[in-house]
Amino acid sequence: MVPVTYDAIIIGAGHNGLVCSYYLAKRGLKVAILEALPNVGGAAVTDEFLPGFKNSAASYTVSLLQPKVIRDLELERHGLKVVLRKIDNFLPCDGDYLLGGRGGLTRSEIVRHHAGDGEGYDRYMAELETVVPLIQKWILKTPPESGAGLSGLPTMLRLGRDLVGLSTEQVRTVHEYATKSAGDILDRHFRGDLAKALFGFDGVVGNFASPYTPGTAYVLLHHLFGEAAGVPGAWGHAIGGMGAITQAMARAAREAGVDIVLNSPAEEIIVERGRAVGVVSGGKAWRAGTVVAGVNPRLLFQRLLPKGAVSDSVDRHMSHWSCESATFRMNVALSELPSFTVKPGKGDHLTAGIIMAPSLDYMDRAYTDAKQAGWSKQPIIEMLIPTTLDKSLAPKGKHVASLFCQHFRYELPGGKSWDKVRDKVADHVIATVDAHAPGFAASVIGRQIHSPLDLERRFGLIGGDIFHGKMGLDQLFSARPMIGAADYRMPLPGLYLCGSGAHPGGGVTGAPGHNAAQAVLADRRPWKRRA
Repeated sequence: MVPVTYDAIIIGAGHNGLVCSYYLAKRGLKVAILEALPNVGGAAVTDEFLPGFKNSAASYTVSLLQPKVIRDLELERHGLKVVLRKIDNFLPCDGDYLLGGRGGLTRSEIVRHHAGDGEGYDRYMAELETVVPLIQKWILKTPPESGAGLSGLPTMLRLGRDLVGLSTEQVRTVHEYATKSAGDILDRHFRGDLAKALFGFDGVVGNFASPYTPGTAYVLLHHLFGEAAGVPGAWGHAIGGMGAITQAMARAAREAGVDIVLNSPAEEIIVERGRAVGVVSGGKAWRAGTVVAGVNPRLLFQRLLPKGAVSDSVDRHMSHWSCESATFRMNVALSELPSFTVKPGKGDHLTAGIIMAPSLDYMDRAYTDAKQAGWSKQPIIEMLIPTTLDKSLAPKGKHVASLFCQHFRYELPGGKSWDKVRDKVADHVIATVDAHAPGFAASVIGRQIHSPLDLERRFGLIGGDIFHGKMGLDQLFSARPMIGAADYRMPLPGLYLCGSGAHPGGGVTGAPGHNAAQAVLADRRPWKRRA
């Protein structure tokens, strides 16, 4: 094999790999990205799934992408445009609905259902105003390393400063949101089922859990730290779909000098003298002083590292890295917009995230059903219709919709195969929407289905996990992906992790890519000891 030499090789041209490559190249490093697929973007891509009909294939909405990343990569100059939903959320139920949005809409809607919940909403928002800013401060920081001794003290002190000035009650609130269930938090503030469902959905999205599972309060918070089009906490749509984000990132990376090599799956990481020194791909040895992986940690440790490259204890730990978000993802092409029984006709509510899960009990039953039967009798569904905001995605008068569905197990009981049941399950999902919007099923003229198995096959999302690993209490912060390796430096010199399996976790944030690049650059300082 003829070696090709770089300062850094990045495995995977997902959004975090692209972000990481940009920061390294801007500091003068010679960088290449090896991508297995024929396109950049990973799970943040736009497909034409039916002639004339395009939509985001996996990730589907914008909020968590870090403003610093947008600024530094000049993504707007490179073509990114994000528009806000006119209404944030629409929750239909039997005989009524709830809307969520800016300008006091959420509060007025909650009070419309339960007058006393207005005060509960105020208390809840006050708690979020304590906790969310802390999360935002920690997103672009390296977690403290347990057992790091004096070397970890500066990180501990920096994070500790963020708690200075908080009252005992506020510190208690932070602790509760870090450890309790979403249901526990919401039950103490609200009586109305729809109010609880509006907020509780964020605790189970991409998270195979009941809303009463401890730790779901943090997952709820994880979906609140972003902004869209400069509006804090808002969700929006990237014109052209999520692929517009990663295409803009790729343009920024190439402009900075990054070589992006497509159709080049990584086969094995080259390890010499106890150090990662390159990647084998396409019969070539791509040599580099630094290897950065943007893939699921289990894929990295179980498939790409040669046996014996890391200790047995590390190997055992990563073999048990928990990967299951239990999500089923569909796109549908529509001949017309849906009309909901509780709010018929067109309107701004169709620009919203339409959540079909009217209570925490409904979400809990969906989880229990899936544990026993593989998928829910009454699934949790969020539907977005991006053509209400972006006419470029479908022919005139036609529409596309995203269906993001929980809870659907990766491993089905009784040896069932997703390849045999995926269309049956897709029919079940469409029928669930049709129960809220009669005629929806008849309007579907084409569909794209990604079962959990399909998500793994196409995007390398092991176990179908959209977050590269469950966001449970045992796999967050200093334990992501493991205690002793939360600083993006893996337990093999020269190897770094820049994907969602690193802090702060999943979603299209760019944060792991940003943070991993800072670790690589720090280790290249002349005075830094390089193992």
